[in-house]
Amino acid sequence: MINEENRVSCVVFDWAGTTVDFGCEAPVGAFMKAFEQEGLPVSEAEARGPMGLAKRDHVRELLKLERVSALFAEKYGRAWTEEDVDRIYAASVPALMAVLKDYCEPIPGVVETVAELRRMGLKIGSTTGYTKEMMDIVAPGAAARGYAPDSLVTPDETGAGRPAPYMIFRNMEKLGIYPPANVVKAGDTLADVREGKNAGVWSVGIIEGSSELGLSRDECAALSTTERVDRFAAVRDRFYGAGADFVIDRITELPKLVEQINKLKSHQETK
Repeated sequence: MINEENRVSCVVFDWAGTTVDFGCEAPVGAFMKAFEQEGLPVSEAEARGPMGLAKRDHVRELLKLERVSALFAEKYGRAWTEEDVDRIYAASVPALMAVLKDYCEPIPGVVETVAELRRMGLKIGSTTGYTKEMMDIVAPGAAARGYAPDSLVTPDETGAGRPAPYMIFRNMEKLGIYPPANVVKAGDTLADVREGKNAGVWSVGIIEGSSELGLSRDECAALSTTERVDRFAAVRDRFYGAGADFVIDRITELPKLVEQINKLKSHQETK
């Protein structure tokens, strides 16, 4: 018999790459365009590296890359500063805002999974690297397509993005959920995993559709069995390396994982 007070009562999802925008494509293109305009071209792999952070922090992390820092010094004759972070971030915003409306489609299985979690009595929270202004486009677009969490918290609301835990804590406050051991955080980046661990909640990485996998829906579908196994295994290792408690192939596996966590919690309670 599971004590109802010792059950998972909330899942906090990330947005792009987890619940919408298969492959997390919108921010990748915006960052690549902004850096290209500065004469600092970055590869798709480089652009994805800091994914999950607040977008301004993402720009800073790209500038910290050894290759990009060297390229900046060669082009401008000096080291980059926070003013450069501000300028490049400001350039990325309109590029991202212009395309967000086209990247609100829920990832396959999201709508059905969220419905199942709600049938299980769970509340649905969400955190993101997007600003409130960006989410004012994404959230209504996703809602029109069937996905609307019970709570949404952006980095501007808490003053710090991932890997800080504050957005998760704010979701818990809004939804009346505690303790952290009754919360699952699910996301598609290493920053998501670290956010969950820093909040003391169950931290879950989701591979399919993720920025870590870095494939569009068509590219993912086109993988051979061997390629799929190898690519998924590499992402799984990175998630576990970042501290994930669990890693699942796709979001539809989450309800069963919640049941598994509840059994673990019940076992711990009876010890």
